[in-house]
This record gives sequence, structure tokens and C-alpha cells, in this order.
Amino acid sequence: MDEELEPGDENVNSVLAQESSELFDSLSRQPPQVIMKLCQMMPSSAGWNTEQLTSNNTSVTESIKTLLEYFQASKPADCRSFLQSVCMLCENMPMHLESRLLSVAGYAYSGCENSGQCLTNEKSLPPSEQQPIKRPRIDHWEQYIHTVIPLLQKKWERLTEHLVREVQLDNVWVSLRIANRVKDRPDQTPGSADRGSRTPESDGDYGSFESRLTLDNFLQGCVGKVTVVVGQTGSGKSLLMSCLGQQWGQGLGPIPSSFLFILLEFRQLNLLSQPLSLSELLFRHYLSPTGGEDKKRGIMDYLITNPEQSCWVLDGYDEFHSKLTKEEVQRGSLNPENPLPVAYLISGLLNRQLLPGCTVLVTCRHRDVIDLEGISDKVGQLLEWDNYKIKEYVNSFFGVTDSANRAFGVQASELLLSSQHLLAMSSLPALCNICCICLKHLLLKREEKETRVQSGVKEEERGKYIKRKATEKELKRPQIAGERRGWGEESGMDGTNGRAQLPSTAPKIPSTLTQVYLTVLSVFLSCDPYNGGGTDTAESKRHPQSTAFGLDSLTHCLPELCELTRLAWRGLEESKILFMKEDISQDVLELSVRTGLFSQVELKLEDGMPVKAYSFIHLTMQEFLAALRIMTSNDVSDMHLKKRFSLKTRWTTKSDQRTVFTDSLHLYVCGLASSHCTSTLVQIARASGGTGAQSWVQKRQDLILKLLKKLCNSTSLTGPKILELCRSVQESQDHQLAKQVVGTRPTLELRNIRLLPIDIDALAFVVNSVGENGIGLDFGACSMEMECLDVLPSCRFIHNLSFRSRKYGDKFAEKLSLILPEFKTLRKFEFCGASLTAIGAASLATALQKCTNITEINLSDNNLKDEGIKYIADMFTKLPRLASVMLGRNSSTLKALDYLIMKMSSCLNIQLLRADGTKEVTVTFSQNSDINSHKTKSEATISLLNQKWSTSEMENLAKSLMHCPPLSVLDLSGGQWDVDILRILAQFLPKFKITKQIILNNSCSSVDGLVILTGLLSKCPAVVDLNISLQSSQGHKLVSIDFSGGIQKPANKLSKTLCLCCCDLVRSNLDKLWSSLGTSSDLTVLDLSSNCLGNKSLRKLLNVLPRLHNIQEINVSNNGMSMEGVMILAEALCSHSNLTQIHISNGGSEQVLLKFCSDKSNQQLKIFRLNKSTLLPPDITALCKKLAQCRNNLEFDLSHSLLTEQVTNNLLKVLPKMVSLQRLNVSYSITSTTGALMLFSSLTVSQRVTSVDLRPQSESFIHFDSVKAEQASCRLTHFSMNSDNLEELVNVLQQGPEISVLDLSNNQLEDKGVKCLVDCLPRIKITSYINLSNNKLTQQGMLAVASTLSTCDVSGVEVSLGAEQRCLIWYRQYGGCEKKLSVRESSLKREHLIGLAEIVSNCPSLTKLVLKENILQSECIEDFVKVLNISQSVFSVSIEESWIRAEEAVCLVCRCLELCNNIQSIRVHQTTIHLCLKRSTEVTAVSLVDCAVQGHQLAPMRSIIQRCPLVRELDFSYNNLGIEGAEFLCSVLPLLPNLTSLSIGSKEICPDVVEKLSEALLRSTSVQNINLSGHVIQDTTAPIVAKMFPRLQSLNLSHCDWSATGRLQLIQALGQCVSLEDLCLDLDEENRVYLEQALRKINSIRRLKLNKIPTVMGPSEGNSVLGLLTSMEGLTRIEEIDMEGWRMADRGAEQLTRLLHIWTELRKISLSKNLINDQTGDKLVEALISCSHLEELHLSSNSLGNLTAARMALVLPSLPHITVLDISDNSIGNEGSESLSKAIMSMKKLTKINLTSVGTSDLCAVAANLAHCPLIQDVGLGWNNCGDGIALELAKVLPLCQELTRIDLESNSVSVFGAEALVKALQSCPAIRLIRLWRNKVSLIDAQRLSEKDRRLNFSSI
Repeated sequence: MDEELEPGDENVNSVLAQESSELFDSLSRQPPQVIMKLCQMMPSSAGWNTEQLTSNNTSVTESIKTLLEYFQASKPADCRSFLQSVCMLCENMPMHLESRLLSVAGYAYSGCENSGQCLTNEKSLPPSEQQPIKRPRIDHWEQYIHTVIPLLQKKWERLTEHLVREVQLDNVWVSLRIANRVKDRPDQTPGSADRGSRTPESDGDYGSFESRLTLDNFLQGCVGKVTVVVGQTGSGKSLLMSCLGQQWGQGLGPIPSSFLFILLEFRQLNLLSQPLSLSELLFRHYLSPTGGEDKKRGIMDYLITNPEQSCWVLDGYDEFHSKLTKEEVQRGSLNPENPLPVAYLISGLLNRQLLPGCTVLVTCRHRDVIDLEGISDKVGQLLEWDNYKIKEYVNSFFGVTDSANRAFGVQASELLLSSQHLLAMSSLPALCNICCICLKHLLLKREEKETRVQSGVKEEERGKYIKRKATEKELKRPQIAGERRGWGEESGMDGTNGRAQLPSTAPKIPSTLTQVYLTVLSVFLSCDPYNGGGTDTAESKRHPQSTAFGLDSLTHCLPELCELTRLAWRGLEESKILFMKEDISQDVLELSVRTGLFSQVELKLEDGMPVKAYSFIHLTMQEFLAALRIMTSNDVSDMHLKKRFSLKTRWTTKSDQRTVFTDSLHLYVCGLASSHCTSTLVQIARASGGTGAQSWVQKRQDLILKLLKKLCNSTSLTGPKILELCRSVQESQDHQLAKQVVGTRPTLELRNIRLLPIDIDALAFVVNSVGENGIGLDFGACSMEMECLDVLPSCRFIHNLSFRSRKYGDKFAEKLSLILPEFKTLRKFEFCGASLTAIGAASLATALQKCTNITEINLSDNNLKDEGIKYIADMFTKLPRLASVMLGRNSSTLKALDYLIMKMSSCLNIQLLRADGTKEVTVTFSQNSDINSHKTKSEATISLLNQKWSTSEMENLAKSLMHCPPLSVLDLSGGQWDVDILRILAQFLPKFKITKQIILNNSCSSVDGLVILTGLLSKCPAVVDLNISLQSSQGHKLVSIDFSGGIQKPANKLSKTLCLCCCDLVRSNLDKLWSSLGTSSDLTVLDLSSNCLGNKSLRKLLNVLPRLHNIQEINVSNNGMSMEGVMILAEALCSHSNLTQIHISNGGSEQVLLKFCSDKSNQQLKIFRLNKSTLLPPDITALCKKLAQCRNNLEFDLSHSLLTEQVTNNLLKVLPKMVSLQRLNVSYSITSTTGALMLFSSLTVSQRVTSVDLRPQSESFIHFDSVKAEQASCRLTHFSMNSDNLEELVNVLQQGPEISVLDLSNNQLEDKGVKCLVDCLPRIKITSYINLSNNKLTQQGMLAVASTLSTCDVSGVEVSLGAEQRCLIWYRQYGGCEKKLSVRESSLKREHLIGLAEIVSNCPSLTKLVLKENILQSECIEDFVKVLNISQSVFSVSIEESWIRAEEAVCLVCRCLELCNNIQSIRVHQTTIHLCLKRSTEVTAVSLVDCAVQGHQLAPMRSIIQRCPLVRELDFSYNNLGIEGAEFLCSVLPLLPNLTSLSIGSKEICPDVVEKLSEALLRSTSVQNINLSGHVIQDTTAPIVAKMFPRLQSLNLSHCDWSATGRLQLIQALGQCVSLEDLCLDLDEENRVYLEQALRKINSIRRLKLNKIPTVMGPSEGNSVLGLLTSMEGLTRIEEIDMEGWRMADRGAEQLTRLLHIWTELRKISLSKNLINDQTGDKLVEALISCSHLEELHLSSNSLGNLTAARMALVLPSLPHITVLDISDNSIGNEGSESLSKAIMSMKKLTKINLTSVGTSDLCAVAANLAHCPLIQDVGLGWNNCGDGIALELAKVLPLCQELTRIDLESNSVSVFGAEALVKALQSCPAIRLIRLWRNKVSLIDAQRLSEKDRRLNFSSI
């Protein structure tokens, strides 16, 4: 805080001299107009003129100097006036400077110092008229002033009647309050992102206290101004204003005695509701003068004409009901005679609309100052009492000066100072008085108790005891605020030394604020003289808990207390603090006045009549009593309580809703929620008359704790609210809540708030609950008194401690250093953005050495300078756990950095030293090294950025670095050095111990410096890379030198890189460069890009190549080369054997990249890439001729170039001569169909062409073989072909080689073009397929394509005219004569079906026709069946339409059977009808499966079935047959003598079908195969069903509903099924033994499926699985067995292994969902070698691993018939994946493999070997976390697997890169129908984009 100065002549000039330097800077930033006004205050003789201020800045500076020099030597009065003008005129002056100047200059005011000079209006009158008018008004004025004086004196005497100490304005301290610069401050705490920056100074709601002065000095100069005195409630504002009035009456103080002193209280103004004039306000509600209206008129006239002679004191604005708003400020002046609302009168006085020039003094609380912004001229805040003041008051209260009372006073003082709550309260005079009264009561009570318990009192002391009691009785008399009473001269005196005898035990001090107020209330109520003024011991014993802090011995006044709480709550709700007599019952009023709980106030009503009002002794007492009401009465609902319960913030904004109260209600409510207060609350609640007091109080306390818990878990609270939450939790004394506060906040951040010791005490309560977990405290720009540091050590377990503010200086640091060692768990300490110097740093360094757990220290942004940094550096070795120290922005020099570098030799764990100019200095330490030994550790890094080194300083630095330990990185960027400094660095650099890199960005700026650094590659063996760029895109000059890391390599294995890009190198610089490089035979990469070399430099560069033996890459891009350079490089590619690749773009003007390879054989592929170039015909001819000389295999890349027709023609002419060409890349170079066809003709130009793949503006390639090609694949897509193009295309195809694939999709061929191509197909040799998709075909085009089935040797045709636009013609690849036609989504009409029927008739080899979703109606299908004339032996038709269900399905079956005599079988499954036709045959099978058929809908089939006696199979499964369906079957079964198979399986339980059907089935002796799954089998029906068993070959009873008896009967009857081949059955443990017996009798079973066998692991396995397996030993003919879900473990698997040797005809085995481990699986797979016919192997959901997979690699090759392999949900691992990949290579018939979730992502080898499976159709690789590698492998395999239709890659890690590869591969894979990519690393946007490219990619979960 600034030095305290009072305005005076003796020091104003010296202060100006002291501050002249900073004031000069401030004035230099002011506009010329301000300087002009200030200079005009000097006489012209001072040596300045106005012309100086308009010329230039230099003249202005000279004028300011002259101005300051003049007033430093001027008279004090002139100097003071100058400083006042400076403060008023200048903007953006530093706050501390402004307050410093104002403290000595005072405040200027516009009023007149001499009252006689202010009668201006009278002087304007003629002299003859002035005296008669002026004299009476002056007389009335002076008489009125003399009448006011006794009024104020009487008020003063009434207020000071019982004061402990005298009130003196020069003994009251005030801080100047700078108005809040933030107009409407947001209630938010800076986030963690701002923690590293400088914290702004506090400008919170309490403002910034810039200077400290007495109230008397503060009010000096307030005349004529609006002055605001701010203070908390109870700080004595009203008393001080009364004192000011009393002094004015005595002719003393800052208010002249000639002024009229008007003291108005806002609590009085609140009663004025009617408009009134200024005279009515003055005479009716302040003081009415003696005399008539003339006298009042005279006084008002004088007041109006001389407003500057009045002083208006407006006391207690915080109590004003009508707050001032902007709307109340009107333009212009107000008429004082007009009646106005009182708020308008007050606003008029403040805004100079009434009585302009008068003095106005307003008192309020600090949060109300916002209303007065822009109005007040000066604001001062009353400072709270410090500990000295409090102790002084306590001594005065207890009369410590009297030796008789000294002991009690001393003990009371010690007790008060030991309690943070009492101490905080005592900082306010009113509350300090209350605390003293309570302490006196507690001390006397304790002494009385000790005296009473003594065993006896000596007779000679009895008189003294009686005397003491008399004195205590006097002391216990109720005292109002400020009362002082003596202790009595003989109180507590012994007979020897006259000292008081202290009680042996000090009284217990309340631990919370709530308990304090409970004690206060108890003390005041217990001092009622009408009730004995004492305590009731018996009552205290009954309620021991309430005795300490509660309402002990007050049963006699509990009803009155309840009424007081009700009154307090009502006042709180109505914002009312004054109560009239009628508001309170007489008994309660008398009790409250007697005990001192009420203060009496005298008011005047609106009619002027005086009246008495009452208020609680303090607002906080009213709030506390209201809290008692909340907790003890149901008057306040839970909803209302929640609305009232909120944390206050200490940041005040204009939008805040302010009340007269202190917003402390939530604290008291939280305190009352503590269990310590429960018994007290229950007493009061019972007295309130409510029932269930105990439960009510408990419920209300629980609600408060619940609300607190919600706030504790909130993450949006700001710093002030977090602090308030801590206080609330402390009040509740709930440690669990305290843990929740810190549970979500690892650091408590407090910003821009004023902290008191009581706040730190609350923080300690919360922080200490965290335990060993630790927490951080971050104080940013908080005003913190030194006393707070005394309390701070009570916060234990602090890990992080941070202080950020300019307010914290050396004194603060010294005090902090005393307590820092007490933080044993401190890890991080920050003291940044402060005012710390070397003195404070020395103190902190000494203290931090004792914090052995410290890891981070931040002292940045202070003023340590070099000396302070040395203090900090010296402690590095004493803190073993130190991790980082930040010392930036501390006004240090290079000496400090030198000292830190020196420290690296002694402190071996320094890992990083980083300095960026003066802004940043950071030292980082290694935590893994042992500073006492030389263990291996990572090298340190030094980063000295933007440092200005001279030549000598660089030499000193280099010598220091030579002696440094090994460094990883040395960064000296930003130096901007000249060549000499670089040469010194290069000279010493080989001696540095650098392992990784030296960075010199922005330190080398010329070619000469570049050449110096280039020599390091040859002179310093450790240098491996040198990168220099003098013209980067960011404007920086980048230089880096990389080292080999200290690893010694053989000379022939060294590799070095030289990058000199953007260095303005020209041809002449190359000689210097080669000379500096020396031999440099180990140079591998040379980058000379972005220079100015040109074409001619290429030959010089190529001449150097023989010296560069190990060169791998040379980059000469962006060097202004042209086509001449391209030709030079083409020639070099052919002549230099180690030059393998040349990449050129834009004709050589952009990229030019040369790549080399050590392999000099002719087998090395060479690439010449010429991209993004415009080629002329002569250029392409010349270039190709040069490339034709290349003897190596060559790839010629012309992508992204412009290929005109003439250029293409020239290219084709030279193409046959380029015999080494392997691939021609013309991607994104084809712009027209004509150009594409010209390139397509390469099939005839060169016989080596193996594939032509051309697309406009897309990837396009022509591949060549080294010899004549046997086949070629052709893809010409996405062009627009006309008839001429098509004719040219056909000619090329006819003349060219055999075509394997012809892809003409997306060419807009339409029907005409396709018809033309189809007609030519017989003359074209094609072996695989033709793709004509997306060519805008119609149904006619479809028929044309379908006709190829009869005209060409094709195996199938697929056409879809829907959204997919698919059209494929498949040719035979694997032999066979069957053909298939598929037409989907083509909207076929009758004529189209007739056309298809004709094709069927004309194609004898067509065996299958599939029509799907073609919008066919029943009539069309019937007509098609009717006209269908087959010539094949067997022909099948499948028609799928959504309407083919239920009754429509039955009718369609009947119609087809009626219309066609060639139907062998007819079947409807779901919505598809399948017809199998055969010439001259009859129907043998009718099926309606899962198509929603009802039983009554089958009736039409009766007549049809009657005509089909040869039907052998009926299948009505999964429909809703019911009784009617059973009756239908009963009626038709006798009509079918040849029926052998009946299936009526059901999805739902059907109760009566089997019962109805059993007899009929029994009579149908031809039925041998029965499926009754899902039906109910009654006990009566079971025997009937069992009778059929002996003749059955197939039986399905799965999922049946039967009783235990029925099930047992049927299972026992199974033994009679001697011919049974197929059995599907559910089984429980009860009937397992009977099943085993039956299976032993049946040796004919071929297919067996047993569902739901409930087994458990352990011994019972032998009784379940083992028994079943044993019973199967006779099943030697078994072909299919399903053991899924058997939970088979080791023993069962071993038994199965033995059986596999017997089951030699096994074709399918399912062992999924068992408990087979890896070892058992190994043996099981080994046993499968006996099953040579095995086709399907299902082993999913077991515990198989690498052993089993390895065994598969050995066994599966010997099982050539395997088609399905499922080992998903196992953990085969990486080794197993490799084994599987080997096994797959031999599985030539594999169609489906499922490897979902197999515990490894390494499945690339498996995917690659799928190429050996030509028949593979379905691949499952999901849920394996496979990356893009699997997608890339599949992309390679897809074109080789022509039968592949589905791939599952869901839930892997394929990115958009892998998905793009799959999309690209799909272009050549028309057979693929779906690739699932759900749950991969592809964004929604990319997924949508890729799906639009190819609909077969599915990214959804469906």
C-alpha cells in the first residue's frame, strides 16, 4: 500500500518530484489538447508557447518537461491545483499514480470557499434593493441553522449514551475506492486455460483500494461534490454521519458552519409515499422552523439562490426501497416547489437537477455503489477493524486499564482472537460489541460454575464471594449496543498482587458462525432481569447438547422466541427491517427491548407525527432468526426454501437483485442443519405448536443437506460461489459434504475476490477432508491480508499452491516463507504475475528447500533479475523431486542464462533449459536419473531462443557448451547472426557433445553462411543431416543440424542428408557448394529445391553423380526447368544404371525428383513420371525415343497431363519400339471418347498389352507383358459412346487378342447400342464376363441381353433395371452346361414375360429362371406359366413378389397346377414361389412354408390334390393351420396313397392340431417322414404318435410342448425306430438315460440334432454328455451331427475324438458353443482326418487357440471336400492366423469361412490366401480390430474370386483409406453383392460419400 500522505504544503512538491518520471510517461500518451490546457496554467514567463504543441513530438516532449520542472518548484497551492487538473483531464492514468497524486493534492470542487462570495443573485439586484431583501433571508437562514444544531446534538447524545469509546473522525480509516471499470461484470471465474497468463488486477465489487486515509481527511474537499461513504452493515456509518453533524454544530469538521446541515435517513424516507416538494421534505420531515410561512419562504429562497451553502447527508441508501434507476434521471433542472416522489427528489439532488452546487454525502453498502456510478465524485470505503483495533475495543469494553478487570479482559481478548468467526464478526464495531457481551457472559458463567462445584468455601473468603456475586449481578444487567460497564474494583481480587483469578478452564468457543449466533441469542435472552437473569441448571442437564451453543434454560421464553422467528421471517420476505408497535405482541416487544435484541428507532409518519419503530440489533440477527423459523416451522414450504436457498457471489453486477439484508440466510440454514443443533431446533419446533417436531426437524435438515450435496457436485460454480459453498459446508460440519466439494475440483480457483481469514478457515475445513489425495489452491488477483497467511497452514494436504497478483510482493513472500515448510505434501508452487524481487526470492528459496516433495515451481512474471534467479538456481540440487522451474519475464540478462548453464554441470538431472528472450525461462528436470551416480539417462536439451549474442558472447557460450554434459538438442534460433558469428559456432561445433540436433532458425541469412554450415557434413563426422531454408512460407529462415546420436557406424553405412531449399542458389554457387562438401561420398539425400538453378545446372549436377556413391535421392524441384531439362533427365535415366525414378510435374517447372538405387541390374524397374504437363507432339515423340533406349523394365507415367489426339497418335506410333515398357499411366489425362478409343486400339498396335483400363478424368492404365499376351482384360467405362464409337470398339475387339473381361459399364449405350454389341458377341472371344451395367437399358434391352443365352456360350445373365442398374453376361469358366437367367426390379409386363418364355423355349441348356421384384401380378404369372414350353429335362422358375402370401399364395399354387401339366414340384416360401418343371411328369411335392397361410384358406387345394395322387411330400410348416388346417389334412391324407413326407412345423404352440391329426396319420401308412416341431402333444395323443415310429425314417419333435409323461412315452418308443435316419429332438436331463437306450438300438441314423441339453461342467458331465456320446458308438452311418450348445468339455471332447474315427461318412459337424479348450481342440481336429467326406466344420464360441489352428494347417489339406469353416469367437492369435492362412491355400472347394472375433487383427495373410479358393462366396472377418491392411489385401484378392458375393468387416479399424481401396476393387468385381463396414473408423460424411460411389458398401448396423 502506498505511503500515507495528507494533503499539505510541505510535501506536494516533493511527491511531484518523486513521481515525475512515471507522470511524464502518462502525459506523453495524452492528446495535445490536454497538454495545452495544462500548459496554460503556467505563466507566459515560464518559457513555452502554443506553437510548440503543434509542430512535432519532440516539441511536445519538451513542453511536458518544462511543465513538470515548473510546478516542482512552484508554490504548493499552485502545485496542488496542477495535480488536481492532471487527475481530472488525463485518461488511462495508472491507478496507483492517480491515487498517489490525489492523496497530496486533495480534490477540487466547484463551490465557493467564502460563503460571502456566493450571493451572486443578490448582487445582481440594484444596490437600493439588495439590503431590504437580503437581510431578512439571511437572518431566517442563520436562525434555522442555529435551530438545527441542537437537533443534531440531541441525536448525537442519544446515540453515544452507552458507547465504549469516543468516536473521532480522524481515528476512522477509509480507503479510496476506484469505481468499478467493468460496467457489468460477469459472474465467472477465469478457466484453467488462462492460468498461464498474467492475472488482471482485481476490480471486483469492492473496488480497488488505492490509498488509506482517515475519514476526516477523506471528507476534506467534499464541499460542492457528491461523496459516497461505503461500509458494511454495523460499521457505524449512521453514527459517523451523526458525529459529522455534531462537529459541524461545533464549528469543526470539513463542513463549514455557515452551511445548512441536513441529515436525512432513508429508513425515514421510505415512509413517504406521497409526492412532496423540497420545502415539505425539509420542514415536515427534518425540522420545522419557528415562525410562520414567511420564515419558511425566506429559508427556501435563500436555499434555492444559494444551494452551495447546504450539505445534504443521505444516510443508509441500502435501506431505500426505491432504488435509483436511469429512468429517474430527467433532462434539465427540477422545480423545487413542485411535488415530486421522494425518489425523484433524491435523484435530483444527486444529479444536480435540484440545488446545483450543494454538498451531498451518501452512505450505503458497497453493493449499492453501482447505482451511484457516474454520479459520485469520490467514493471511500470504511475499513474494517484490524486485530489491534479489536483488541483495543475489547480492552476498553472490559476495562483492562483497571487492574481489577485486567485478567478477565485479557482472557476475553485471547478467546476472541482464537476464534476466526468471532474475529471476523468483531471487525465491525456493532458485532464486536455483541461478541464482547457474549464473552463476558461465558466467562462469568464458567467462573460461577467452577465456584459452585468447589467442595466448600473458606469462611474468611465468604464475604469476598458475596461481594463478587453482587458485582456480577450488576454486570449481567442487559446491555444495548455499545454499552460499557465496569467489572467492579473488587471483582476476582486476591490478597497479594491484585491480579484477577482466572477460571481454571476456558469456556468452549462455538466452532461455527451459526453456533455463535445461537450463543448470542441464548446470552441475550438469558439476561432478562424479570426471569432472574441466570440459567437453570436442571434444564441444562436435560439438554446437555444445547447448553454449549444452543438455547439453554430458556423454556420460559420459547413462545416469545417463536414469535420473534416468525417476525424475522416475515421481515425477510417483505424486505422489512423496521417494525411498528402493532406488528409485535406486547410481551415479545417488552422482552426484546429488555434483553437488548431490539433497538428503538424514532421516525416521523407522513403527516409529520413522531412514532417509535423497532429493529433487531443487527441485520444478521434477523436473518438468523428467520433461519430458525425455516428449520422449525412448516410456514416455509420445501419449494419456497429451495427458491430461497442460493449461494451469494462477491461479484456485484447491475443486474443483481439486491435487498437490504446481508444474504447470509443460507449460512445459518446450513449451520442449523448440523446435528449439533438438532435438539435446540426440536425444542423450538415443539414450542411452535407443531406435531412430530423431531421428524419435521430431521426432514428439514435432510433437505438442506441434499441441496448442499447438489451444489457440491456442480461443476459450474464460480470462485466466489465455491468459497461460499465452503463456508456453507463448514457451517454444516458435514465432512462427507466437504469431500464431495473437492471430489470434483482438483484445484480450487479463486479470482478477483477479497479474502479474509475466516474464508481461509472455511477452505481449511473443506480441504482437510481430502486426505492424502491432496488438492490445489489457486489465488488469482485476490486481496489477501497478511492474517490470512497465519490461517493458511491449517489447510493440510495441499499439493498445489498458487499466488497471482501484483499485490503480492516481498513482504508477502517473506510472510509466506514462514509457513511454506508446514505444507509437507506441497508439490507445485506458483508465485507469478506478482511483484517479487531478489529479496523475496531469497526468502522463498530458503523456505522451498524444506519442501522436499516439491516438483514444480513457477516464479515467472516478477522482478527477480539476475540475483534472484541465482538464489533459485542454487536450490536445484537440494530438491530431489523437482521437475520444472519457470523463471520467465523477470528482467534478467544473459548472465542469468550463463549461470543456469553452469548449473547443468553440478545438477545432472536438468533435462531442459529453455529461454525465449526475456519472456520465458524454464528449467525442466529428469525424474529417472540419479544425481549421485552416472546411470544412463536421456541427454539434456538447451533452447536459447531470440537471444542477441555478440561475437565475444558467442565464443563464451561455445566454450561453456564444450564443458556441458552431453546434450540431445541445442536450439539457438532467432539470433540473426552475421557470418563471423556463424564461423565461430562452426569452429567450436565439432567439440560439442550433441546427440540429436542443433537448431539455428533465423540465425543464418546469407548464402555465405550456408556454405560455412555445409562444410560441417565433411568436417564433423557426427553430423548426418543439414537442413537450411532461407525463405519459408512463414517468413522464417530454418536451419537444423542433425547428429548421429553418438552411434558409431562403418564408413560404408553412413548416410547423410543435405537440404538447401529456398536459398536463392544459382549455377555459380554450385562450385562453392561442391568445394565445401568435399568428397561427401556418404551423402544419401540432396535437396536443392526452390532455388534458381535452371536447365544448365542439371548437367553440372549429373556430372557430380560419380562422386556421390551412396546417393538415394536428389530433389531439384522448382528451379525454373523446361522441356529441355526433361529431355536431359530422360537421357540420364537410360544412361545411369543406379538412377531408377524420375518424377517431373508441370514440364519441369515444379517437381523434379531423382531417385537412385544401389541395385544396378537390368531387372530393376525404372519409372519416368511426367505429370501435370502440356505436351506437344514433337515433345512426346522425342521423349519416347529417348526412353526406348532404356534396357530396364520401364513405367511411363503421363497422368494429369493434356493428351491431344495428335499427341496420342504420336505416342501409339512409338509405342511398339518401347519394348521395355511395362505400364503406361494415363490417369486423369483422357478427356474424350475418341482419345480413349485411340488408346484402346493399343490392343492391336502392340501384342504385349495385357490390360486396358480407361476412364475419363480418372485412373487409367495400359499394362504390358514382356512377351506376346494370350489374354487381355478391357475396361472402357464412363464414356458417352455413339454408334460410330461402338463400331470402332468392336473392330478393335475382333482384331485383338482373346478378352477375359469386357467392362463397358456407364457408357450410355442404351438399348440400341447394347443390341448392336450383343449381335457382335459371337465374333468376339470372351472368357469371363461382360459388364453392361448403368447403360440406360429398358425391358427391350434386357431381352436382347437375355438372348445371348441361346446365341453365345454364356453361363448366365443377370439384369436389374432398378436403382442398381445391373447387367452382366457370364461366360463358362469351370465347365458344365447349366445356364441361369436372373431378372430383378425390371417392371415386367405380359409381353416381356412372353419374350422370356420364348428365350426359355429356344435355350435347352437354360436350367433356372429367377424373377424378383418385377411388379408381376397373378394374371401375368399365370399367363407366363401357361405359355412356358420347356425343352429341358428339368427347369426351375423362382418368382418373388411381396403379395405372394396367405390366400393369394394358395390361389396362385392352385392356378399354376391347373394351367401347367409339367410341374413336378411347387413350393411357396415366404413371398417366393418356386416351380420345378419336367416334361411329361406329375406333381410330387406341394409346399406352403412360412407364408402366413390360415387353415381355412387351404380349402381350394382339396380339389387340386385329388387330381394329384402321386404327391409324395406335403409341407405346410410355419403357418397358422389351427383346427381347420388339421381337418383339411385329415380330409386329404386318404387321397394321397403315395405320401411319404408330411411337415407341419409351427413357430407358435398349436394345442389341438396333432391331436386332431394323429388318427389320420396313423392310418396313412405310407408316411415315413414327419415334422411336428412346435406343436402340443397331449398325453392321450402320445401313444398314437408312438405307434407310427416303427415305420419312420425322419422325425422332428423339436420345440414341442408336452408333459413329462408324454415325453417319456415318446422317447422310450424311439427304440422302435429301427429305420430312422433323421432325428431332431429337444431333451432334458430327466429323459437322457432313455434317449441313450433308444440310440443304442438305432444304427441307421444319418442326421442327428439334439437341442437344449442342460449340462454343467464338472463331474456331472460324465452323466450327460459322456453318456450320450457313448450311446452313439453304433451310429457308423452318421453324416450330420449338431452338438451346438452341449457345453462339452475335455472328457466329452476326448470321447468324441474316439467316435470320429468311426464316423467315416461324416459330412457336417457342429460343435459351436461348447467348452473345448485349445489342447482338446488340437486332438479333435487331428481325429477329423478320418472323416474324408467332411464338408462343413463349425467350431465357433469355444476356447480354441494356436494349437488347434496349427493342427488345422496339417489336417484340412487332407479334407478336400470342405466348403464351410466356422471358427469365430475363439482366440487363435497371431500364430493361429498364420497357420490358418496356410490351411486355406489347399481348400479349393471352400465357399464360406467365418473368422469373426478370433482374437487377432493380423489376418492379412488369411485374406491374401483366399485367392487360392476359387469358389469362395462368403467371408466373415468382423470384430477383430483389423486395420486398413486387411482392406488392402481384400482389394487385391477380390478380382481373383469371381464367386465371392459377401464380405463382413464390421467392427474393425478400417479407415476411409481402406474403404476407398475396396471401392476401387469393386469396379472389377461385379459378383460382389455386399461388403459390411459398420463400426469402422469411417466418418458419417465419408460413409455416405462412399455408399453413393458403390451401393454395395454397407455402413449401417442392418
